[in-house]
Amino acid sequence: MRQTSNRAGVYIRQPTGYSAFVPNSLPPIPPVTFDDELLDLLSRADRALGRLDGSTEALPNPDLFVMMYVRKEAVLSSQIEGTQASLADVLELEAKVLDPRRPSDVAEVVNYVEALNYGIERLKSLPLSLRLVCEIHARLMEGTRGQERDPGEFRRSQNWIGPQGCSLTTARFVPPAPADMKDALAGWEQYLHDDRPAPIMIKAGLAHAQFETIHPFLDGNGRVGRLLITFFLCEQRVLARPLLYLSHYFKLNRLEYYDRLQAVREKGDWEGWLKFFLRGVAAVADEAATTARRIVALREEQREQIRISFGRTTSEALQLYEQLFQHPFVTIALVQQMANKEFPAASRMVTQMVRLEILKEISGKARNRVFLHERYFRMFDDSEVNAADVAPELVEETMGR
Repeated sequence: MRQTSNRAGVYIRQPTGYSAFVPNSLPPIPPVTFDDELLDLLSRADRALGRLDGSTEALPNPDLFVMMYVRKEAVLSSQIEGTQASLADVLELEAKVLDPRRPSDVAEVVNYVEALNYGIERLKSLPLSLRLVCEIHARLMEGTRGQERDPGEFRRSQNWIGPQGCSLTTARFVPPAPADMKDALAGWEQYLHDDRPAPIMIKAGLAHAQFETIHPFLDGNGRVGRLLITFFLCEQRVLARPLLYLSHYFKLNRLEYYDRLQAVREKGDWEGWLKFFLRGVAAVADEAATTARRIVALREEQREQIRISFGRTTSEALQLYEQLFQHPFVTIALVQQMANKEFPAASRMVTQMVRLEILKEISGKARNRVFLHERYFRMFDDSEVNAADVAPELVEETMGR
């Protein structure tokens, strides 16, 4: 091992010959050093979170904005763990236009969305705790490729982190053995509810790193750990809504993310990790606040187009338009349901929105067409949506499948 400091914990040699890391309790000893850089980053992160909360309040329906960000976070967090599903896949599945013949990990992403929504609701009656962590993990892993790895149960065997094919003795990092893991988890839970004064964002950063070091599940640790950041900030009322999602930042800086965590374990460099974490908080919060402002501008622009162009059906068109923020992918059959219209009337509304470039036909077909609220969708995802990605055979413009 390359450990040069025992500030974060120590490696303990196990009876079978390998060494596992046993973390010290939080907060670190000696305490975190708040140099000028760390103080500045903490201030920037706090201001960015405040702007984000304020920007979303300007939205006509902030919950729809949250829904899209939850989906985006689910996709990115799952992609870090190797899934291939895209945001388009998730939205196509919801609109019932995802090609069932196309291999996809979309079920794992959908589980992430459900786990996040479940956790936010559960926080109303249960504090952030080991019990809630297990409940979230069970929801996350249900019916996926990790479902055989004890969903909702803390591990009872040793795991390790490293390149494919490595062993316990060659792994980059070996988390605590099961007995030590239980003690570490108890300490982690206690730290979450420690009422000694501490900056919330510092506490969130420390708790996330500690959870990833404990690595208490056989699978899904990264996804659960990233969810817990949002849960903690909502529980602490830093955010009114679950809006801070760091997976984009962690994915863009994936190697540094792992290196910073490892530097905590080997060098006790909590300060380096916290600076990295706070930079991410500020960057992601600023990006989300900018997106919220762009959505407000887009909505005003496109609602005005509808008022000018739809004549006596303007009111119905505006009602349909608002639903496109929840369902960016639509078929005429789905529009029938959303607008409570017969097929010809729904088709005319869609055709007019295509003319106004509010919707874009993306399936390239004369029948069974799929349409996208493209400018809105691109605010969350800039990848290409190809005709080949859309289900080639739907049942005569219906929702049934």
